[in-house]
Parts: sequence; structure tokens; C-alpha cells
Amino acid sequence: MRTDEVAFYSDGFRIAALWRMPDVYDRKVRAIVQGPGWVGLRDARLYVRYHEALTAAGFGVLILDYRGFGASQGTPNHLPVYEQITDLVNAVTYLTTRDDVDADAIGTFGSGGTGGGNAILLAARDRRIRAVVSQVPVADGADWLHRMRTEHEWLAFLKALDEDRRTRVLSGEGRLVHPQEGIMVPTPERRATAVKADVDERIPSAVSLAAADEILAYRPIDAARGLHTPLMVIGVENDATTPTDHAVALYEAAQGPRQLVMQRKTSHYAAYDQYWETVTPVIVDWFERYLVSGDVVIRTAEVAVEKMAFIGGHHVG
Repeated sequence: MRTDEVAFYSDGFRIAALWRMPDVYDRKVRAIVQGPGWVGLRDARLYVRYHEALTAAGFGVLILDYRGFGASQGTPNHLPVYEQITDLVNAVTYLTTRDDVDADAIGTFGSGGTGGGNAILLAARDRRIRAVVSQVPVADGADWLHRMRTEHEWLAFLKALDEDRRTRVLSGEGRLVHPQEGIMVPTPERRATAVKADVDERIPSAVSLAAADEILAYRPIDAARGLHTPLMVIGVENDATTPTDHAVALYEAAQGPRQLVMQRKTSHYAAYDQYWETVTPVIVDWFERYLVSGDVVIRTAEVAVEKMAFIGGHHVG
């Protein structure tokens, strides 16, 4: 796999990205755009093995730092979830400018919380996306934040948000909080795991609490209800970080070709290592099946047949 540093602009901000390609290729490649998960970065070790598998299959992968994160320009201490979708749309446009990319065969892969949700929101907004893989996604941001907290903690959180809105209106400035403590509440597994250790020390330690308002309004489930783009959703059974029913709801809401892969007898962060050798070929196969470019398009109507793929005790099908 070859990796090049590239950049493009989104709303005037310079967005830093990595363009990963097969070592050898003899034609324009089908391309996949990825935005990292919640406060993730483009060079996270976690993503490399997925990219190696995709490039080995002949795909190109573009992964970016969202505005304000990593090497990208942006407003300090700002975590604009919906503006990240604009960054992804502009990433798709950037891919169409490259001579080594087949502009009719672009897909998206997103992993982890808003990473998985953003992939669905991107596909709903941009018809140039031909296939989607959404791994351990968030479907409803308000429900996600609520379920991280006990009821008294949730009510206190809502009160703090309301107080912060009033302060921002009167003074122009609000509270800054740690994104993984003041907005998202880490599970014991998250505090103990080292799977994202290379990223944790490099993300902003303080962001505007106003970012929580965007998460409360974050609704990939609404986008999924009108989505006809082929969608694969990958979940974890009994997931304490991104609820399992979010993944199932997104799968059930989608209107086009769809597949649900459920990883069993594991946990959110353990699944990345436990099942990646099983799940990754399924991801590659999905893009192989649906990122097909051509000048003649044949559409065939078929009776919908629901399929559910299980990993860890049952079959994948």
C-alpha cells in the first residue's frame, strides 16, 4: 500500500488527508472516502489494516482529518458534526478531480459512533456515493448521549446545556469541556483499552460544549429511511458504546440493498481485533459488488429477501 499526503479545501479550510493506493495499478481505481469516528484522526493505526485490505483489492482510500482536527485548518475548540458532512462531500469532489480515480465508482466507509453515522448522512446527501459501509454507528445522537448517563446525570447534563446556551447568547462565549468526558462518557472498556491510544493524546482536550447541541440533533436514522444506496451495517451484540439497536434500526430503515453483520460474544472495542480478519473480507466484498462503473446500467427489480449475517457462533450470508 502506498500512502500520499494530499489536501483539498472545504468552506475555505484546508483539509489534510491521506490518499492510499495499491502499490501497482494499471487503470483508474474505484475509491472509498472515510471520515474518522468520534474525535478520530486520519492516521489512526486502527484504520490501517482495513485500508491495506481495500488497497490490496484494488481500491483507493481517502481518509481525512475533519476541519479543526489533526493537520486540517478550522476553528479552535469547535466540533461541528454537521459541517463534517460538508467536509466529506468536498472529499468526494476532490476524488473526482484525480486522474487516477474512477469518478463513477466512489463509496464511503465509516467506523465508530459518528464515523458510522456520517457515512450514512454522506450517502443521503451525495448521490455520487454508490455504496456504504457503516461500522458500529450512532443512529440517534440524543438517545446516544442519554444512554451514557443515569437519569439524574442526564437531567443535570440538559440543565448544564441550557445554562451554557444562555451564557453564549449573552456573552458570546460558552464552556469548554473535554470531548470524551464532558460530552461523551467513556465506558470502563474505553478507559482500559489501548486500541485508540495513538490518537487519544493528539485530540483536542477542550471543545465547546455547544457541540453537544449538534449531537442532540444528530439523526442518521432519518437519512437511512430514504436511503436507496447499498448499505452494509456492522454492529456488535450487547454493545455498551454504540447501542446495538442503533445499528439494527439503520439496517431496517434502509430502502436499498442492505446487509447486517452482527459480531457476537465480544464487545465494542474488542471486536476490532477479535473479528477484523472475518469482517474485513465482507467489507471488501460489499464494495466489490456495488462499486461497479460502466457506461451501460442495467436495473433489475427483485423481491426483497432479508438476510442477516452473524459472526461468532453462526454463519455469514
